Order: sequence, then C-alpha cells, then structure tokens
Amino acid sequence: MAARRRADDTRPAAAEDVPGAVEGVGGGAAGTGPGPLASVLRPVRAGNGFEETLEQVLQLLRLGLVPPGDRLPAERELAQHLGVSRVTLREVLKVLQDQGMVESRRGRYGGTFVLPRATAPGSGDELRRRVAAVDVEDTLRFREVLEAGAAGLCAEGLAADGADRLRTALEATQGARLEDYRRRDTLLHLTLAELSGSRSLAAQYASVRATLNELLDCIPLLVRNLEHSQQQHAAVVEAVLDRDAEAAREMMREHCAGTAALLRGFLS
Repeated sequence: MAARRRADDTRPAAAEDVPGAVEGVGGGAAGTGPGPLASVLRPVRAGNGFEETLEQVLQLLRLGLVPPGDRLPAERELAQHLGVSRVTLREVLKVLQDQGMVESRRGRYGGTFVLPRATAPGSGDELRRRVAAVDVEDTLRFREVLEAGAAGLCAEGLAADGADRLRTALEATQGARLEDYRRRDTLLHLTLAELSGSRSLAAQYASVRATLNELLDCIPLLVRNLEHSQQQHAAVVEAVLDRDAEAAREMMREHCAGTAALLRGFLS
C-alpha cells in the first residue's frame, strides 16, 4: 500500500515574533477572537500546506484587508491562524516578494509590507481574457473527478507494459528542466488517463488538461510547489503499482486540491 505522507508544515507554529510586526489587519485587532484576520484565514489541511497557505495569504491581499504600504500581521500570528510552521509561511512570503506583491524591510520598524496592487502578477489583459473564458471551479472539479477515477482504474487493472510506461513518465518529470516541467507533468497525467482503459475518460481528460494548462500558464512556476507535486506524483504511482485503488484515488485528489489552491490564490 502506498505510504501516506503528512506534511510537516501543519505542525504548531513557534511562539516567537518578528521585530516590528503588527498585531492586526488594516489597523484592527486580530488576535484569536473575532476580527478580519480570524474571519478570513483558517487552518490549512494536511497535505497541501504550502499551496493552501499561499492561497489564503493571496486572498488576504486581494480583499484589501492590508492596504498597500501597510505591514502584514506578525509571522507568529499568521502562522498560528493558518496552523503552519514559520518555515512554510516564510517560503510563501518569499514567493509573494519575488512576484512583487510584498517587500521585506529590516530594522526596528521592519516587517513584510504590501506593495501597490499594480505590481501584482496576472493583472494583464491576457490573464483576464483567459479567466473570463473559463469556468474555473467547474474545470477544477471535473479535473479532480477524472484524475481520481483514472488513478483508481489504473490501480485496479494495470498491465505490465502499462507499469513500465508509468514509471518512465514519472522519471521524465523528475529529471525535467524548469521550462520543460509543465509539458512532462502533462504527459504523466495523460499517461494515467490513457492507462485507465477508458477511451472516453482519456479524451475528456485531454480536453480538461488543455484548459487547465491555459490557466497554469498564467501563474508562476514555484519550486516549492513543484517539489511537493513530485512527492505526490510518486505517491500516486506507488499506489497504482501496489494495486491500491483507494490510496491512488485519495493521493490524486490531494494532488488536484493543491493545484486548485494555487489557481484560486493567483486567479481569483
């Protein structure tokens, strides 16, 4: 049976704080009681800690609860609300800094400051056009149904040559260059769909994946996310090769949820 992997980024956050960080959102007190922060942020689920943390912090920014020029709440406070480690939170903040959405300042009055919205990624006409042309939630739900179904069917009746094809596709993603990763990732998922034994499923998945890639091309490739995806890919393939259909479906659903969290964070 495929080994279940619990992400270590759902452990309780450390108690220390960062110098100069504020305690509230938009000037209000957040704490652990009612307030903007408590109503927007929720503990992330095990399995996709990085992706779901990124999704929620992006939502915090897009709601305007922390205006441009203001500091984000303290790392300790954010980590406690999200139920993640400070390490995971800092990786998320680094991504947002790389994307020009926040900046880190040192010193007594330092912290993580929100930059003007105009510098955020995905504000161009092309992104708006693609999102407007797609029912994102419908696409993500349909993708999860097809992917989980394909993984389960593969585990229930994979031929010997199918196992070799699957291993080869997985190895190709593991050695892919960053610029070639999405293509290799697509081929791995298409291979699973083809090996399901259902031509209709494979055809439908090819169509959904084309739509999904249109959306994925609008967001940055994040190394932490790709590493996490690779772990999930390996777990899915392991479950399929172990003929554990339930584990294969569950791991694939978790994998799809991670992608969905990223897209919702960047595109909503």
